[in-house]
Amino acid sequence: MSDLTGAAEKSPQNKITLRMRLLTARRSLSAADRAEAATKLQDQILSHVRHRAPRVIAAYVPSASEPGGPDLPDVLRATLPPGGRLLLPVLLPDNDLDWASYTGSLATGRRGLREPTGPRLGVTALRSADLILVPALAVGRDGARMGRGGGSYDRALARLLPGPTVAALLHDHETLDQVPAEPHDRPVHGVITPTAGFSPRPALP
Repeated sequence: MSDLTGAAEKSPQNKITLRMRLLTARRSLSAADRAEAATKLQDQILSHVRHRAPRVIAAYVPSASEPGGPDLPDVLRATLPPGGRLLLPVLLPDNDLDWASYTGSLATGRRGLREPTGPRLGVTALRSADLILVPALAVGRDGARMGRGGGSYDRALARLLPGPTVAALLHDHETLDQVPAEPHDRPVHGVITPTAGFSPRPALP
Protein backbone atom coordinates (compact mmCIF):
# COMPACT_ATOMS: atom_id res chain seq x y z
CA MET A 1 0.00 0.00 0.00
CA SER A 2 1.34 3.44 -0.94
CA ASP A 3 2.27 5.91 1.80
CA LEU A 4 0.65 8.60 -0.34
CA THR A 5 -3.04 9.36 -0.69
CA GLY A 6 -4.69 9.23 -4.09
CA ALA A 7 -4.55 13.01 -4.29
CA ALA A 8 -0.84 13.04 -3.43
CA GLU A 9 -0.06 10.65 -6.24
CA LYS A 10 -1.40 13.30 -8.66
CA SER A 11 0.84 16.02 -7.19
CA PRO A 12 3.69 17.60 -9.15
CA GLN A 13 6.68 15.28 -9.40
CA ASN A 14 8.88 17.43 -7.17
CA LYS A 15 6.35 17.10 -4.37
CA ILE A 16 6.06 13.35 -4.79
CA THR A 17 9.83 12.91 -4.79
CA LEU A 18 10.31 14.98 -1.64
CA ARG A 19 7.43 13.25 0.15
CA MET A 20 8.86 9.82 -0.55
CA ARG A 21 12.33 10.90 0.60
CA LEU A 22 10.92 12.26 3.86
CA LEU A 23 8.76 9.20 4.48
CA THR A 24 11.74 6.92 3.84
CA ALA A 25 13.81 8.90 6.35
CA ARG A 26 11.08 8.53 8.96
CA ARG A 27 10.83 4.79 8.40
CA SER A 28 14.60 4.45 8.77
CA LEU A 29 14.55 5.73 12.37
CA SER A 30 14.92 2.98 14.95
CA ALA A 31 12.27 2.46 17.61
CA ALA A 32 14.72 3.77 20.22
CA ASP A 33 15.45 6.90 18.18
CA ARG A 34 11.73 7.53 17.69
CA ALA A 35 11.02 7.14 21.39
CA GLU A 36 13.84 9.49 22.36
CA ALA A 37 12.73 12.10 19.81
CA ALA A 38 9.11 11.79 20.98
CA THR A 39 10.08 12.41 24.61
CA LYS A 40 12.13 15.48 23.70
CA LEU A 41 9.43 16.82 21.41
CA GLN A 42 6.75 16.37 24.06
CA ASP A 43 8.89 18.37 26.50
CA GLN A 44 9.20 21.16 23.93
CA ILE A 45 5.47 21.09 23.20
CA LEU A 46 4.62 21.29 26.90
CA SER A 47 7.01 24.21 27.32
CA HIS A 48 5.22 26.05 24.53
CA VAL A 49 1.79 25.16 25.93
CA ARG A 50 2.71 26.44 29.39
CA HIS A 51 4.00 29.65 27.86
CA ARG A 52 0.81 30.27 25.85
CA ALA A 53 -1.67 28.79 28.38
CA PRO A 54 -4.33 27.89 25.77
CA ARG A 55 -7.77 26.78 27.00
CA VAL A 56 -8.55 24.84 23.83
CA ILE A 57 -5.87 22.86 21.95
CA ALA A 58 -6.42 21.05 18.67
CA ALA A 59 -3.98 18.23 17.98
CA TYR A 60 -3.93 14.71 16.54
CA VAL A 61 -2.78 11.17 17.38
CA PRO A 62 0.67 10.66 15.83
CA SER A 63 1.25 7.39 14.02
CA ALA A 64 4.26 5.22 14.81
CA SER A 65 6.63 7.19 12.56
CA GLU A 66 5.21 10.66 13.18
CA PRO A 67 6.88 13.02 15.65
CA GLY A 68 5.33 13.31 19.08
CA GLY A 69 4.48 9.72 19.98
CA PRO A 70 1.05 8.05 20.12
CA ASP A 71 0.52 9.13 23.76
CA LEU A 72 0.65 12.83 22.83
CA PRO A 73 -3.12 13.40 23.37
CA ASP A 74 -2.88 12.15 26.96
CA VAL A 75 0.17 14.33 27.60
CA LEU A 76 -1.64 17.39 26.25
CA ARG A 77 -4.88 16.65 28.05
CA ALA A 78 -3.04 16.54 31.38
CA THR A 79 -1.83 20.13 30.88
CA LEU A 80 -5.25 21.68 30.26
CA PRO A 81 -6.75 24.02 32.86
CA PRO A 82 -10.15 23.24 34.41
CA GLY A 83 -12.73 23.60 31.67
CA GLY A 84 -10.10 23.30 28.93
CA ARG A 85 -10.59 21.03 25.93
CA LEU A 86 -8.45 18.99 23.59
CA LEU A 87 -9.88 18.56 20.10
CA LEU A 88 -8.82 15.69 17.88
CA PRO A 89 -9.71 15.15 14.21
CA VAL A 90 -12.08 12.63 12.70
CA LEU A 91 -11.43 11.84 9.04
CA LEU A 92 -14.56 12.08 6.91
CA PRO A 93 -15.24 10.07 3.73
CA ASP A 94 -14.31 13.05 1.53
CA ASN A 95 -10.99 13.53 3.43
CA ASP A 96 -12.31 16.60 5.27
CA LEU A 97 -11.89 16.76 9.05
CA ASP A 98 -14.59 16.74 11.70
CA TRP A 99 -13.56 17.29 15.33
CA ALA A 100 -14.41 15.83 18.73
CA SER A 101 -13.28 16.49 22.30
CA TYR A 102 -10.82 13.92 23.61
CA THR A 103 -11.95 12.41 26.89
CA GLY A 104 -9.49 9.53 27.02
CA SER A 105 -11.11 7.11 24.58
CA LEU A 106 -9.94 6.38 21.02
CA ALA A 107 -11.15 4.07 18.28
CA THR A 108 -9.70 3.09 14.90
CA GLY A 109 -11.21 5.15 12.09
CA ARG A 110 -10.66 5.58 8.37
CA ARG A 111 -7.21 4.75 6.97
CA GLY A 112 -6.37 3.15 10.34
CA LEU A 113 -6.20 6.50 12.14
CA ARG A 114 -6.89 6.68 15.87
CA GLU A 115 -9.83 8.99 16.52
CA PRO A 116 -11.82 10.26 19.52
CA THR A 117 -15.11 8.51 20.27
CA GLY A 118 -17.08 11.51 21.56
CA PRO A 119 -19.81 13.49 19.80
CA ARG A 120 -18.80 15.12 16.54
CA LEU A 121 -18.57 18.90 16.75
CA GLY A 122 -18.50 19.80 13.06
CA VAL A 123 -15.82 20.92 10.63
CA THR A 124 -15.79 24.49 11.98
CA ALA A 125 -15.06 23.43 15.58
CA LEU A 126 -11.37 24.05 14.89
CA ARG A 127 -12.12 27.78 15.13
CA SER A 128 -12.54 27.43 18.90
CA ALA A 129 -8.90 26.38 19.38
CA ASP A 130 -6.26 28.76 20.72
CA LEU A 131 -3.36 26.51 19.67
CA ILE A 132 -3.45 24.08 16.75
CA LEU A 133 -0.81 21.37 16.40
CA VAL A 134 -0.75 19.83 12.94
CA PRO A 135 1.13 16.97 11.29
CA ALA A 136 3.61 17.67 8.50
CA LEU A 137 6.42 16.00 6.63
CA ALA A 138 8.38 19.25 6.30
CA VAL A 139 8.03 23.01 6.61
CA GLY A 140 9.99 25.65 4.71
CA ARG A 141 11.47 28.84 6.10
CA ASP A 142 8.47 30.77 4.73
CA GLY A 143 6.00 28.57 6.63
CA ALA A 144 4.95 26.45 3.65
CA ARG A 145 3.80 23.09 5.00
CA MET A 146 4.08 19.76 3.22
CA GLY A 147 1.66 17.06 4.35
CA ARG A 148 0.93 13.63 2.94
CA GLY A 149 -1.08 15.12 0.12
CA GLY A 150 -4.69 14.37 1.00
CA GLY A 151 -5.55 18.02 1.56
CA SER A 152 -7.38 17.40 4.84
CA TYR A 153 -5.50 19.99 6.87
CA ASP A 154 -5.38 22.53 4.04
CA ARG A 155 -9.19 22.46 3.99
CA ALA A 156 -9.44 22.65 7.77
CA LEU A 157 -6.95 25.51 8.12
CA ALA A 158 -8.63 27.47 5.33
CA ARG A 159 -11.69 27.83 7.61
CA LEU A 160 -9.78 29.48 10.44
CA LEU A 161 -10.35 33.05 11.52
CA PRO A 162 -7.37 35.19 12.61
CA GLY A 163 -6.15 34.41 16.11
CA PRO A 164 -4.97 30.87 16.80
CA THR A 165 -1.36 29.79 16.36
CA VAL A 166 -0.83 26.86 14.00
CA ALA A 167 2.36 24.89 14.65
CA ALA A 168 3.64 21.80 12.82
CA LEU A 169 5.37 19.00 14.75
CA LEU A 170 8.55 17.84 13.05
CA HIS A 171 11.73 15.84 13.49
CA ASP A 172 14.83 18.03 13.57
CA HIS A 173 15.84 17.27 9.98
CA GLU A 174 12.42 18.16 8.55
CA THR A 175 12.80 21.95 8.73
CA LEU A 176 13.89 22.85 5.22
CA ASP A 177 14.87 26.03 3.43
CA GLN A 178 12.08 25.52 0.91
CA VAL A 179 9.30 23.04 0.16
CA PRO A 180 7.25 22.98 -3.05
CA ALA A 181 3.86 24.63 -2.55
CA GLU A 182 0.68 25.09 -4.57
CA PRO A 183 -1.98 27.82 -4.20
CA HIS A 184 -4.22 25.62 -2.00
CA ASP A 185 -1.44 24.79 0.48
CA ARG A 186 -1.95 26.51 3.83
CA PRO A 187 1.13 27.78 5.71
CA VAL A 188 1.81 27.44 9.43
CA HIS A 189 2.88 30.04 11.98
CA GLY A 190 5.70 27.95 13.40
CA VAL A 191 7.26 24.55 13.92
CA ILE A 192 8.14 22.60 17.05
CA THR A 193 11.12 20.22 16.94
CA PRO A 194 12.84 18.08 19.60
CA THR A 195 16.00 20.19 19.66
CA ALA A 196 14.94 23.75 18.82
CA GLY A 197 11.46 23.83 20.35
CA PHE A 198 9.08 26.40 18.87
CA SER A 199 10.45 28.38 15.92
CA PRO A 200 8.21 30.99 14.25
CA ARG A 201 7.62 31.09 10.52
CA PRO A 202 8.47 32.93 8.38
CA ALA A 203 11.95 32.31 9.75
CA LEU A 204 14.46 35.13 9.95
CA PRO A 205 17.38 34.91 7.48
